[in-house]
Amino acid sequence: MTKTPCIEEFKALQQALDAVQSQRDSLAGENRVLRVERDLLKERLSKFLRKIFAAKSEARGSEQKDMFFNEAEALAAATQAAPAQEESNTAGATDDSVDVPGHKRAKRGRKPLDPALQRHVVRHELSESERICPHDGATLTEIGVQASEQLDIIPQQVRVIRHERVKYACPCCDGALRLASKPAQIIPKGLFTESALAWITISKFEDGLPLYRQAALIGRFGGTDLSRSTMAASMVRVGQGVQPIINLLRDHLLDSPLVFGDETKVQVLKEPGRAAQTQSYMWAQMTQGSGPLGTGPPIRLFGYSPSRSTAAAQELYAGMRPGGALVSDGYEVYSTIAQTHQLVHLGCWAHCRRYFIEALEVLPKKARTAEQPAAQFIALIAQLYAVEARARKLEMSAAKRLLERQQHSVPVLDQIQTLLLAHLHAVAPNSLLGKALHYLHGQWPKLSRFVQDGSYPIDNNACENSIRPFVIGRRNWLFADTVAGANASANLYSLLQTCKVNGIDGYSYLLALFVALPHAQTADDYEALLPWRIALPAQ
Repeated sequence: MTKTPCIEEFKALQQALDAVQSQRDSLAGENRVLRVERDLLKERLSKFLRKIFAAKSEARGSEQKDMFFNEAEALAAATQAAPAQEESNTAGATDDSVDVPGHKRAKRGRKPLDPALQRHVVRHELSESERICPHDGATLTEIGVQASEQLDIIPQQVRVIRHERVKYACPCCDGALRLASKPAQIIPKGLFTESALAWITISKFEDGLPLYRQAALIGRFGGTDLSRSTMAASMVRVGQGVQPIINLLRDHLLDSPLVFGDETKVQVLKEPGRAAQTQSYMWAQMTQGSGPLGTGPPIRLFGYSPSRSTAAAQELYAGMRPGGALVSDGYEVYSTIAQTHQLVHLGCWAHCRRYFIEALEVLPKKARTAEQPAAQFIALIAQLYAVEARARKLEMSAAKRLLERQQHSVPVLDQIQTLLLAHLHAVAPNSLLGKALHYLHGQWPKLSRFVQDGSYPIDNNACENSIRPFVIGRRNWLFADTVAGANASANLYSLLQTCKVNGIDGYSYLLALFVALPHAQTADDYEALLPWRIALPAQ
């Protein structure tokens, strides 16, 4: 039986409609993909613009800060204020008087100058003719003084120390020629004294002053034209000379039950087999010192490495005490270190919060409401930090801090985990919020581990703060010239930051160290030169 033309036309029309529908579905899907890619690119552009032009601080605005980060404190204050308000209202029903609590107002005016500073008194007196009373001609007598103080600065004094070694000889023969010895120096036959070396070191590695600016300052003070290469070579020699002290500090650090770890970039121009533009790394390690898990004084150590590899990290952490704790960010190399040395690996809630702040900041201002998932996570993390702040304020022991965390932090962690599971697969993984969620999900075992022991810290901020002086200095001197220079810089940064965290004046320590180091012979001699043990010169 022959098919009618109507049926053939209907089938052809149906096929055409199916093709159009399929094409439309394909275009709709492609359109959705393009919109997602567009939104991701706009988000990335907003992030880069914020990085270039916006403030670098993670602090929230006043309204958001009160709403998110201080939510726990605000709720607690409101809860405590309510009964007081009710009591006040009840009292007001029977008494019209209002009690105003007493308060102290801070004294206005500028702060007084340090009384320990040397005073140079300048007396201003009336002339002989002005000391005559205009009424009876009597001579005026002194009845007191009206004093005011100004801060005076005397520029650095540049001088030359001339060493004269006296020669002795026998007047009767030439067989007893003798020459007076000179004290050993950290740089034999070096141009700079120990005091000058300490000043140059402090200026560069603590004040962030590059060597060429220091040379200009010295030229201004003393009229001396110094070579920057000579100053740089002296810093390298000094950095190499203090290596025994760095080795002792590393021994103390690796023996600590709690170590913080982080790393940052550094550029070395003349590194064998590598281009000058290649990035190298400065690894930072520190101990907490006088904290719950602190044993001995706090230590800050920097170590240079051309890579950020597991092998480089293994070399720095070789010999660490098994069973201790390691605090780090989410860099996977630290997981290998923790596993190799059987360490308890703790995560950093500050890093986690940073990702959610980035996700919130790229949104339009009108969209940054408390209902946004990123804002909800920030508010919950703020509650975790409120528990830690309360523990620090009350100076809780590790046992009490553990009870506080179990009572207040564990329920917050449950809320964070519930919120995480609700949004983890509902957001594009490549978006900033998606990256924040996946970071939180991947780091959850490490992030939630701090509530298991009151001695564990909640974040790695202490280590980041120890890196900050290096990062600030890097903006000024930009790069290291050689590998030897990078290693020397790491050693000198380590000494100065360790001095700083122990409340020791860096200049006084370096001066005493540079004088005593050439005379050290035994392990006990070097041990006595650690920052918290050395005898500092009188000020």
